[in-house]
Amino acid sequence: MALSISVIIPALDEERTILVTLAHTASLGFEEIMVVDGGSTDETPVLLESYRLGTQPSTLSPVQWITAPCGRARQMNEGAKASHGEILLFLHADTELPGNAKTMIGRALADHRTVGGWFDVRFDRPSIWGAIISRMMNWRSRLTGIATGDQALFVRRHVFEQIGGFADIPVMEDIDFSGRLKRMGATVALTATVMTSFRRWERKGPLRTILLMWALRFLYWIGVSPHRLKNYYGTIR
Repeated sequence: MALSISVIIPALDEERTILVTLAHTASLGFEEIMVVDGGSTDETPVLLESYRLGTQPSTLSPVQWITAPCGRARQMNEGAKASHGEILLFLHADTELPGNAKTMIGRALADHRTVGGWFDVRFDRPSIWGAIISRMMNWRSRLTGIATGDQALFVRRHVFEQIGGFADIPVMEDIDFSGRLKRMGATVALTATVMTSFRRWERKGPLRTILLMWALRFLYWIGVSPHRLKNYYGTIR
């Protein structure tokens, strides 16, 4: 019997992307989609409620939404609590899964030794910088076993609960989580790609953002508090 998968999408002021993400994700056959709004001040809640109340064909995944205190880690943890799937798939609101995502996750987790994994990533706006950054991200995650939220992390529910979910920190929650996850068993980097927005890299310029991200990760690894790093990280989101 196939494992049931709940897709959990943290959202904050995502009126430009949320309906596109929902429409695509709902077509992929997942058992459940849970959007967790962190207090949006734009039209995101209105759009979510309109989508929920609208007539959704039975062929699409059911979509629900809840609210939670702002903070990606907190929102994802609340989404996990409210969902029911045996597998939890955490998806950013500006990221599109490949069409065979459900099948690939099922195959990866058919091996009971595998506790979770992630996808390779590419950007929605083809460019030299986008190709360089995505290749670096994919190479790094395969080499280190550490992935970012852009790569759509997935995990068995009982493992997620066993390691305590995402740490309640303002940034680097994905790095912290994937580091703890790989200590629980085998993880897998799927070759299929998710397509995510390039907006974060464009905002301050690709090179400047790369250097800043490297600096922040280095500071995190040497023990600088994520609460201090948030002061700098927020400028590139």
